Amino acid sequence: MGFVMSDVLNQLFATIESRKTGASEKSYTAQLFAAGENEIVKKVGEEAIEVIVAVKGQTDERIVSEMADLIYHSMVLLASRNIPWSAVEDELAKRHR
Repeated sequence: MGFVMSDVLNQLFATIESRKTGASEKSYTAQLFAAGENEIVKKVGEEAIEVIVAVKGQTDERIVSEMADLIYHSMVLLASRNIPWSAVEDELAKRHR
């Protein structure tokens, strides 16, 4: 059986967290943390725009790719603020009830 989506997201977030300290300089995630919050926020904004552009004229595959980039960069932003991914999951669960 494959991964449950929350498993994939939780593993991704754990990997992102691990890049905050002691990560290789070759790690894109570590480079984002080193660049600071302003750069991370800029990337989130860029990815959000790319999702919109994809929706307005590109393929579904492109939309999925851009959405994955947006989620990843959003997770980096959360990690930079020491906000756990579980806080987002908890908020979504509250809204779903």
